[in-house]
Amino acid sequence: MSREQVKQQDVNNAAWKACDTFRGVMDATDYKDYILVMLFVKYISDTWNAHLAEYRKHFGKDETRIRRKLERERFVLPEESGFYDLYARRNEADIGDLINKALEAIETRNRKKLEGVFRNIDFNSEAKLGRTRDRNRRLKTLLEDFHKPELDLNPARVSEDVIGNTYIYLIERFASDAGKKAGEFYTPHKVSELTARLCAPQSGAHICDPACGSGGLLIEAAKQVGNNNFSLSGMEVNGGTWALCRMNMFLHGTDAARIEWCNTLTGPTLLEKDKLMKFDNIVANPPFSLDKWGAEDAAHDRFKRFGRGVPPKSKGDYAFITHMIEVAVAQKGRVAVVVPHGVLFRGGAEGRIRRQLIEENLLDAVIGLPGNLFPTTSIPVAILVFDRSREKGGVNATRRDVLFIDAGREYEPGKNQNTLTDTHLDKIMATYQKRKDADRYAHVADFKEIRENDFNLNIPRYVDTFEEEEEIDIDAVQKEIDQLEKELSEVRAEMAKKMKEIKR
Repeated sequence: MSREQVKQQDVNNAAWKACDTFRGVMDATDYKDYILVMLFVKYISDTWNAHLAEYRKHFGKDETRIRRKLERERFVLPEESGFYDLYARRNEADIGDLINKALEAIETRNRKKLEGVFRNIDFNSEAKLGRTRDRNRRLKTLLEDFHKPELDLNPARVSEDVIGNTYIYLIERFASDAGKKAGEFYTPHKVSELTARLCAPQSGAHICDPACGSGGLLIEAAKQVGNNNFSLSGMEVNGGTWALCRMNMFLHGTDAARIEWCNTLTGPTLLEKDKLMKFDNIVANPPFSLDKWGAEDAAHDRFKRFGRGVPPKSKGDYAFITHMIEVAVAQKGRVAVVVPHGVLFRGGAEGRIRRQLIEENLLDAVIGLPGNLFPTTSIPVAILVFDRSREKGGVNATRRDVLFIDAGREYEPGKNQNTLTDTHLDKIMATYQKRKDADRYAHVADFKEIRENDFNLNIPRYVDTFEEEEEIDIDAVQKEIDQLEKELSEVRAEMAKKMKEIKR
């Protein structure tokens, strides 16, 4: 295979083309697992083979020494478990079972980084891949698709960034195809980037996403640090999505990330000495208004997260928000969370919790975003920024206002989904950093103003986006109409004249 540097778009296109094997057979929410796992296996196989070739060049036939060097790599590829071993056996009747066994062997040899990652996927599933003959044909085609030159993922021609970007690209495309089912694993890239920028992690930061999905928001937060001095942690309740996140971390070179498979609200497992771990930065796009989130046991939560009140059992938004604030480092930690607009103004228990958060001086900003940014819902969303440095003893303890930004009218329209651009993000960030009023776009509200609004955070109460209609000159409009009617009459007379000439 060629060792010329590959273009990102070529890898993306080839990987997406491989999905044709499954389209029409199963939903995108199902076939994404087969594609992403095969991409992962191809990547580690090509990387392993490249290292093996390099060591053989240096150490000749000293296989013991070569093996010892390979064992020190980021991962170990067991014998007969790599992509090319599977490709060579692609015509065998039990190819689905052979792939399953290869994945099991990879997990076993890399238990610390990959344990459980493949447990939720079955390449021998009749229910998903069809009966033996059809299943074997599809798996053979899948292996052949990933054997094409465009998907030669040798590190000499493909950087780690390209592989990570392709993984993100595929998840994005799967989300578009999956529609409303995409919410459990995907946050639009620009929304993730904006959330991460608002949270502003610094060098040395401990970063967490308690509803991490496939990990895109954690990856974006890591990019904001600007170096490799950070740690990543996450929790995800869906086992299949948790596995995607683990692979995503690996492909982005952040496989030291601690990603837990658990229910954040009822049984968080990011613990130290049986207490919740603390983080410098917490980012999340939790499920909107989650029903049956565990309210019945929240009053007796052993971590005492719900002292401000228990959110409604049919709406878990403030349960996630409360958890995020509680795990932020006191007098320092920052939280950025994507929420539906109802969080800003709903009353009852949510209103009481919202009021207390504001009275504790934790809320720093409310940023309203356009509608139809997500494949899962067309409703507009907001990002809330909480800052524990505003607490007594923190560097921003004297700040008592809240910045409101209405960015809901600025977006790139799309056929099925709207998007944010770099320009939109830069404007939001510049406004956030300046922290000053901007006509029809931003307002800095002091505590008194928010209290007078009964702690309702609905953005139109603070940012006036009303535009006066241009005054219409009725006489001028009438003159224009009269002139147009005159011209129309003249044109009709001329047409009638021409028609008479033609009939002659």
